Amino acid sequence: MKHSFRGGIHINEHKNTANCPITPLPPPKTVAIPLSQHIGVPCAPLVAVGDYVRKGQPIGRAEGGLFCPIHSSVSGKVIAIRRRQSMHGQALTDIVIENDGADTWHESVLEAEQPTDSLTPEEIIAATEAAGVCGMGGASFPTHAKIRSALGKVDTLLINCAECEPYITANHRLLLESPHDVLRGTLLLLRALGLSRGCLVVEDNKADAILLLRRLCEEGYPAISVEVVRTKYPQGDERQLIYAITRRQLPPGKLPADIGCVVFNAETAAAIYRAAAWHKPLCERIVTVDGDCIREPKNLLVPVGTPFSALIEACGGLCQTPERLVAGGPMMGFAVWGADEPVTKGTSAVLALSDADTDGYLGEHDCIRCGRCVGVCPMHLLPNYIASYTRIGDYEGAAENGAMSCVECGSCAYICPAGIPIVQFVRAAKTVLRQKRS
Repeated sequence: MKHSFRGGIHINEHKNTANCPITPLPPPKTVAIPLSQHIGVPCAPLVAVGDYVRKGQPIGRAEGGLFCPIHSSVSGKVIAIRRRQSMHGQALTDIVIENDGADTWHESVLEAEQPTDSLTPEEIIAATEAAGVCGMGGASFPTHAKIRSALGKVDTLLINCAECEPYITANHRLLLESPHDVLRGTLLLLRALGLSRGCLVVEDNKADAILLLRRLCEEGYPAISVEVVRTKYPQGDERQLIYAITRRQLPPGKLPADIGCVVFNAETAAAIYRAAAWHKPLCERIVTVDGDCIREPKNLLVPVGTPFSALIEACGGLCQTPERLVAGGPMMGFAVWGADEPVTKGTSAVLALSDADTDGYLGEHDCIRCGRCVGVCPMHLLPNYIASYTRIGDYEGAAENGAMSCVECGSCAYICPAGIPIVQFVRAAKTVLRQKRS
């Protein structure tokens, strides 16, 4: 049985790299590691200019509050601690490290894999926190805090393997090449949460991964099942995933744990296992590099802090000048200022798109009241009303029509024949409403 949800859209998948194995990126000359790569308090530097650091060494930490520690992704010398503007327009701090090419691991990282069968829930959470693991599906919420907040509240664990955004195949390749890491990470999550069963949720466009995972579960992971969902965007949103599998609806303003569910990304599950078995921190990740301006699209294993330019160079460079360079998927990702933007823990893709690959946007026209945006909204909102109220500055009107419940998936803007940038109106409304309520 293939599960799904009401609403959403079917779009060209562009999964051009589905058959491209994960390739380690050639060592970058320098990395610029942001001290804020998670939801919560930015970290403060633990090192100074001139210090020598090893790969996996903690280099950033906050004194309190919600945060993830930051680790060096290379060994080498700290050559700068600089302030810059992020792609979201926020000021943040980078630690710039000159790579010595030795790839020397910090002494805290184990040389041999350790058994994890006897770890207690608290030890699993502590290992996850020490490794700086955060949500790798894009949200970047600190994983240790997510596990802790779900203790005693949930009866259902879902591992999100949907990967519904166009182009991105990082999770798909992970499932094919390192399935045991994902499955063992899932077992650790089950133990931490006190649950007996969990399931991996995969879209039906990944038939090879589904067959492999089901065989492995039958052979050695009886506590884990594989559920198949229809390929549809935004199937990977946790609200839609939960509804598709459990038929439970997440009320506005509530967390999945409030309805007995918790969802983790596949790559996050693998990172939890590596943190527990190897004490390996999250300092590198898989990134899909694609788009019609990329000469040789690939899936790369990339040290955090590597500039996008190094990824593009590793893929043969550009074959034409891109109209837009995007961090993440084309639906929910963000256009960046330039190719010097660094990879973070939440960077799943780097896309270089031409005007043709961005559908040749012709500008905004008047709304024709067709209702398509309403029909595809997975949150069952009235996107046209939210945009209209925001346009005239009536932000409370936008709120009354559900602006704060919007997940910003972009389905409405994608389907709109008038080219109205509905998501941008929603984001503008949210910004003003948060400022008023803070």
